[in-house]
Amino acid sequence: MRTPKKSAIRTASAAAHRPADDEIWPRVTRELADDLAVDALVRDRTGTAPFDEVARLQEAGLPALLTAPGADGRGADWRTACGVIREIAAADGSIGELLAHHYVLSWTTRFLGPAAGPLDLAVRTAQERWLLAGAVEPPRADPGPLGLTLTPAGGGAYVLDGRRAFASGVTVADRLVVGARCTETGDLLPVLVDPARPAVRTDPGTERVGQRLAGAGTVTFDRVTVDAAQVLGALPHDEHAVAPYSTLAPLALRLLLVHVGLGIAEGALAEARDFSRASQAAPSPAAGGAGPSGDDPYLLLAYGELATSAHTAAAVVERATDVLAHGLLAERALDVEERADIAVLVAAAETVANRAAVDITTRILQLVDPATTLDPHRTGPGFDRFWRNVRALTAPVSPDHRLRDIGDHYLHGTHARLTLLA
Repeated sequence: MRTPKKSAIRTASAAAHRPADDEIWPRVTRELADDLAVDALVRDRTGTAPFDEVARLQEAGLPALLTAPGADGRGADWRTACGVIREIAAADGSIGELLAHHYVLSWTTRFLGPAAGPLDLAVRTAQERWLLAGAVEPPRADPGPLGLTLTPAGGGAYVLDGRRAFASGVTVADRLVVGARCTETGDLLPVLVDPARPAVRTDPGTERVGQRLAGAGTVTFDRVTVDAAQVLGALPHDEHAVAPYSTLAPLALRLLLVHVGLGIAEGALAEARDFSRASQAAPSPAAGGAGPSGDDPYLLLAYGELATSAHTAAAVVERATDVLAHGLLAERALDVEERADIAVLVAAAETVANRAAVDITTRILQLVDPATTLDPHRTGPGFDRFWRNVRALTAPVSPDHRLRDIGDHYLHGTHARLTLLA
């Protein structure tokens, strides 16, 4: 779990070699996380769009992490990206979520492979210093009122219409990557859009219970012209025709968000520990102010249980991270069986870590003084923000669905359906 002044980035045993430049990421991430942690509570209570936070990310170079040049010409790997996100989320869960979406979107053309055009979005994003937001996978109600459509306009161009809500980044993004259905073929076409265009309107999301600094919002596209060069590829309407590797994109996003939730829980636990240490070091009223209050055995028991829960969740999450990283390296050689195994481990990590994060952040509210936690004047330590952030992340995920899929695979060997839905 994350502790102050110490990196939470893990080094997987399967990683036999790292590029030399990759050695700097733990230090850079730790410094940025410490910086974000200093004013995290104040920024959460202010709730403004995270332009300053994005500037801090850009200054540290983290949005380009997966494409930064290494000694062997390659960027940092996905294990490093997961560790970076977890470290940042421990300091500020909203910024961890924002970065998670950016990383997956930056690999859109790589996930599409031969179905993509000549543009390598990750490289272009690093060159232009873009922060990406949006979503390629269709909303679960698609083609409902919040779906996006692309109407052919000749010459490879399209007209983009529709309205869709996004969980992260759209209020501060330099570019949007969105998936829209072609009205002619039914294929899902990921496109790159400049949110500064007059025909694009972004309305900030103000009702989210947590992750208030993630830049959530609803974007309306009103007959936006999309040139052929802005079309990043195509995913067939028939999901059975989609390559297993392409369907790793939603799994990658799910696992990165699991790291966000686990990072939030680890950050909450570390802050609660420091709070309890400071409280125990204070003079005890019962001792006439002469010495510390001593160790409460029930408090020790509670921290023992919470620390064990965090360690257990971390072990499951890191196993899933290892397997996903191997799948990403396999690229087009990945088969359906291997993709199914990855999906099961990601679902297991999601279930275990989400439950642990909710439990840890809930019980922490019982370990600190409720009077300060629920202070109407908002002058207390603000531990409620960790619980709110975890709930905002985990509420949309149904553990029953994940457990059913795991059980079906374990009992019957059923392959998880190849799907573009997260």
